[in-house]
Amino acid sequence: MPSQQDIALAMRLRALADALLVPVATLTGLEPEIVQGFVEGTTTGAVAAGKAPKGRKRSAYARKYKAAFKRVSKNFKKKNGEWKKDGFKRAVKAAHKEAKK
Repeated sequence: MPSQQDIALAMRLRALADALLVPVATLTGLEPEIVQGFVEGTTTGAVAAGKAPKGRKRSAYARKYKAAFKRVSKNFKKKNGEWKKDGFKRAVKAAHKEAKK
């Protein structure tokens, strides 16, 4: 449960925010509630974006395999870009073999 000091601080911050938003509302010609809703929405969106999970780091082997697969895959494809018979499976095997070197 918040203390009296926390409540007082929150009220002062809210009053300060309202004092900042009223001139903006008068300049833009929008209602203060709309401006306040926009500002609150953008700040919560920014906080959520800041807490977005980081992607995992690719291992050195995965990077080597990716490059090797791109190099060898053209040998297992037809001229029109389709895979030859068992071409994908053989390309995967060849790329793993090359990445292990």
